[in-house]
Amino acid sequence: MNKKTIAAIVLVLLALTAKSSFYVLTEGRQAIITEFGKPIGEPVVKAGLHMKKPFFHDVRYVDKRILSWDGYPNQIPTKDKKFITVDTTARWKITDALKFIQTVRNEKGAKSRLDTILDSITRDIISGHNLVEAVRNSNSIVDRISAKEKEIAEKEKKGEVVVEEEVLGDIEPIQIGREQLSLKIAESADTELTQFGIKLVDVQLRRISYEESVEESVYDRMISERQRIAQKIRSIGQAERARIEGRRQKDLNKIESEAYREAREIRGKAEARATAIFTKSLSKEPKFFEFLRTMEAYSTVFGEQTQFIMSLDSDFLKYLRSDH
Repeated sequence: MNKKTIAAIVLVLLALTAKSSFYVLTEGRQAIITEFGKPIGEPVVKAGLHMKKPFFHDVRYVDKRILSWDGYPNQIPTKDKKFITVDTTARWKITDALKFIQTVRNEKGAKSRLDTILDSITRDIISGHNLVEAVRNSNSIVDRISAKEKEIAEKEKKGEVVVEEEVLGDIEPIQIGREQLSLKIAESADTELTQFGIKLVDVQLRRISYEESVEESVYDRMISERQRIAQKIRSIGQAERARIEGRRQKDLNKIESEAYREAREIRGKAEARATAIFTKSLSKEPKFFEFLRTMEAYSTVFGEQTQFIMSLDSDFLKYLRSDH
């Protein structure tokens, strides 16, 4: 073997040794050094170039960032016997890399543990509370409805017409709420996950949906509430219509009465004036009045087919005689 070959072999060995003696740790990761598969020393968390024993030591990289976990939707019965489907999500991180590798080995193993623990605890906590606790986070809607009902009662007391535009009814107040339920799930699960070097950052009830039969009953209740409001609006409308009709008839009767009274006054004044004029005329020409009244009597008594026998000496026919 010549010198060049020996030199090349030495260079290759040096290169392999150098490569095996150094490793690069990037931001967001931490490293565990193992010797023949057994972890040794403390986790390396500082990013940069680091040394290790060549050929004897291996490097296991572990993420130190916040990781996400998405659970499978599970059907859970609540304390008040309502079946709902709960979809949970969580954020977690590795706080003890050595314990993490020794127990669950990698992220796949960790997610398997998270599936088991979080699904179980979520089921236990949700089933121990009423549905409303998992749906709402505060009693603001209850307070708002109470204030609205009080306002409506005061307006109705004053005689004002009130039309409901939203569903107002008995709504169950919450004792804990959705946010506190999530915190209870996180606290219970975090206690069990500590042994795996895992810490939960938070747990969220991402989605809650009703089971089909429950959903139908909820829709039926919403429909009945809307029908109740619609019926109340119709009854208020009918009452308002009757009130308007009554007021219209009252105003019409008042107008007709005033018009009739005014007409009678005008007619009475006119007749009085006519009578006064007529009386004044009579006082000046009584014979003319007699003649006029007799002519009116003739036109009434003598029709086209009237036949009667009467003496010409009758005073009634005096204006028909030629000597008059």
